[in-house]
Amino acid sequence: MAKQVIDAEVLANHKLNNKYFILLIKPKKKLELIQPGQFLQLTVPNAPEVFLRRPLSIHDVDYENNTISLLIQIVGKGTQKLSLLDKGNVVNIIYPLGKGYSNIEKGQKALLVGGGCGIAPLLYLAKVLKKEGIDEDIIIGFKSKEDIIEYELYNSIAPTFVTTEDGSMGEKGYVTTHSLFSSLNMYNKIYTCGPEVMMKAVAKRAKEAGVECEVSLENTMACGIGACLCCVTPTVNGHQCVCTEGPVFNSKELLW
Repeated sequence: MAKQVIDAEVLANHKLNNKYFILLIKPKKKLELIQPGQFLQLTVPNAPEVFLRRPLSIHDVDYENNTISLLIQIVGKGTQKLSLLDKGNVVNIIYPLGKGYSNIEKGQKALLVGGGCGIAPLLYLAKVLKKEGIDEDIIIGFKSKEDIIEYELYNSIAPTFVTTEDGSMGEKGYVTTHSLFSSLNMYNKIYTCGPEVMMKAVAKRAKEAGVECEVSLENTMACGIGACLCCVTPTVNGHQCVCTEGPVFNSKELLW
């Protein structure tokens, strides 16, 4: 998969709630093949003072229309400025970056687990798995009902279960306290993304059940190509750059 540094036009900027928005962009050239779990680096054109590109999970890919969808949480100045972009604005992206989720054999069953904005890379993954005929379940976790986004969309792809910390929708608690976690041995692989504490808990439960688990790390990044070394994480194979050797790792590779 060749990397591209290319301009992309903003086709839509859809606000989901006060925390999240969807940015739909169309690169100027035909899309490269993108693996679920890969990411891109994007400029913030309406904030020249924001020097570094922003690393963003690729939420969805439409090869027919040549578009990439980004699910973005407003957490700082850069993402706040991105939320103000209008249709017709142009951003510059570097993509596809990193290593994504690995395949699963046909006839096996997968569990996708996302927390908060960590659900972002799981949409494209869920679509690819469905296209390949893989049986899958999805668990998404949020603090409260008003934080939940895109439940209907995920549920249209595969059975989707919700947890909320306050019990306002779905099962009360965390993703790892969902009742499906009492039957993890019916899955062949778990794919997860979200806060590190959540992923560590998912990986621990997966290990106890003897199920393979892949996690997507969200370390601070600058260059996105392994040059600056600011996203290095310790692994059983030594220190590795999350942007090039990840962001997806088998949980067994990490010193958790």
